[in-house]
Amino acid sequence: MNQDQTAFIQLLKSGDRKAIARAITIVENELPGWDTILQALSPSKIPVVGITGPPGAGKSTLINSLLRELTQLGKNVAIVAVDPTSPFNYGSLLGDRLRMAEHFNNNNVFIRSLATRGSLGGLSEKIIEITDVLRSSNFDMVIVETVGVGQSEVEIAGLADTTIVVVVPESGDEVQALKSGIMEIADIFVVNKADRPGADALVNNLQKLMHHSMTEGWVAPVVKTIASQSEGVHELISQIEKHFKSAGYNEKKVFLLTEKVMHLIRRYKMKDVNKELIKEQITKEAQKADFNLYLFANQYKK
Repeated sequence: MNQDQTAFIQLLKSGDRKAIARAITIVENELPGWDTILQALSPSKIPVVGITGPPGAGKSTLINSLLRELTQLGKNVAIVAVDPTSPFNYGSLLGDRLRMAEHFNNNNVFIRSLATRGSLGGLSEKIIEITDVLRSSNFDMVIVETVGVGQSEVEIAGLADTTIVVVVPESGDEVQALKSGIMEIADIFVVNKADRPGADALVNNLQKLMHHSMTEGWVAPVVKTIASQSEGVHELISQIEKHFKSAGYNEKKVFLLTEKVMHLIRRYKMKDVNKELIKEQITKEAQKADFNLYLFANQYKK
């Protein structure tokens, strides 16, 4: 690295907001020097908390309440809100200023919206790199909110140290949780909008399911919240901190690092593969009587 790059990295690590924002833009868009930034990042113990759940569960409202509570405790928090891609400008469809405006001028809070850009599930393609940029700075916690569609619940489990699944009483999420495998990836369940009918029944059923499905180690607690009134948020923070200190936390660290490396390797290897070119080649080759899919794919082995 040259002197300018070294100075920029130091600003990033010191928590300079302009440097953080610029680093994320450079990394997300692979502008010149993006790989230099990533390779200069130091190992970090700053935890990543993933918050997922179906649309309408109140995830953004819950995060607002979490921010309010955490900043009152003097914590520095970074928020990554992953939004659907706008078909017009290829950027984030929902704005961080619109959803979390009350925290925008808070010096203890950094908020960034990322577009999914067509990636599978509810996470942005560069989410691993961007969370690592944030973890290298002076934050106490990084919170990632997904759009809550498709495979986002499974994806967030491969990224976050603690995965929070937010459900609401009236949506039938209890049954959906069983179908989608959420039971396996949730470190904490939040039953939000707990003042609505059916909340207590959902809490009890989830607790029973968790105790029956877990034989040892961490059993995911179920926390009732009314995020719009900040009720239950203090208890949620307490459970997050308990999970950080639990015995299985370090084991999950190894799992997360492995998942991240595998994801990066797959993406690096696919970087130069042109799907449209493959389509054109297959259009010609598939007409041949001796066409073999596996022989065709074999040419792309590296």
